[in-house]
Amino acid sequence: MNVYDAAKILGIIGEINPKIVKSAFREACKKYHPDVNPAGEELMKMINEAYEVLKDYSGESRDQQSDYSNALSEALNAIIHLPDLIIEICGAWIWITGNTKIHKELLKESGFKWASKKKAWYFRPEEYRSKSRGKKSLGEIRAKYGSSRPDTAKASHTKTLNNYDR
Repeated sequence: MNVYDAAKILGIIGEINPKIVKSAFREACKKYHPDVNPAGEELMKMINEAYEVLKDYSGESRDQQSDYSNALSEALNAIIHLPDLIIEICGAWIWITGNTKIHKELLKESGFKWASKKKAWYFRPEEYRSKSRGKKSLGEIRAKYGSSRPDTAKASHTKTLNNYDR
């Protein structure tokens, strides 16, 4: 993960220093902890990685967007319980493969876009633009940024429990 992505994930705009990073990290931990967020386990992995990148960094963030983590959380929570999907977190993006055709409308409503060359859906907040314009294969993206898969069974169980609470 690069400094730019790490700052977006922690919601840091402008000056970056260890004190600001630590404060942003703590706020993100409270907000996205798995006990309060069904997709929290994957988000916490991203937040921890972002903290590792920035904990000793001093400089400026060139980003104007501060709601990146919320957008990722909302998108992931909207689809994490759906069956037959393979969800991968690669860097700061969410990639969806598997039997996506039956969930096409929900994926669109949740802000996912179709990458025809990769035969996969992806999520990134609307304001974020890629410079590569889709030149890398999904395999190359996995190799460069790593890939992790959320425990969708645990998320489905949490969603079921939350529905009983109502």
